[in-house]
Amino acid sequence: MGRDTLLTATLGSQTLLKKAMLVLAGSIFIAVAAQITVPMWPVPVTLQTLAILLVGFTFGSRLALATMLAYLAQGAAGLPVFAGGLNFVAFAGPTAGFLLGFVAMAWAAGLAAERGIARGVVSTALVALALSAMIYLPGLAWPMALAGGFGLEAGWVAQDAGYYWTWFVAPFLVGDALKAVIAALVVTGAWAALRKRA
Repeated sequence: MGRDTLLTATLGSQTLLKKAMLVLAGSIFIAVAAQITVPMWPVPVTLQTLAILLVGFTFGSRLALATMLAYLAQGAAGLPVFAGGLNFVAFAGPTAGFLLGFVAMAWAAGLAAERGIARGVVSTALVALALSAMIYLPGLAWPMALAGGFGLEAGWVAQDAGYYWTWFVAPFLVGDALKAVIAALVVTGAWAALRKRA
């Protein structure tokens, strides 16, 4: 199937208008998933990363990147698209680094799909797990080092590593693993359904 993604395999080539509609639909899907939360402090557990992985694996790198940029732009414009109904204020909160990491996550998931790396259940789950782990880099860099450099003062800024492990990493590892497996099952199930239909 070469560089096919689920989107091109089902819809074929898209016009600019179709792509714009897909970007809008994808960003709304992610925004809705972000509102489905399990309350925790300082970072809520949401279905947001699952939605981002699904958009990436389905849309491909470029369209997934455009979708994430549109999603961030909607939040920056004041729409309540981020977890907990937040908007641009999230860019100065503890989740800001994760928001930027989501852009890379979507693009990389799309690239893995285009290259045929994310096609089987195991390979897709491994890619999803790796990408879920990678978003912790910008996610933790923001509160540990960058936020203070921007003059932000809050209880979550510039703490020790144990604090970030306890509040920003450990509570979310099981959920991230589960969402990675769910994304793999959904994507590979969709490919299997397409093969049966062909």
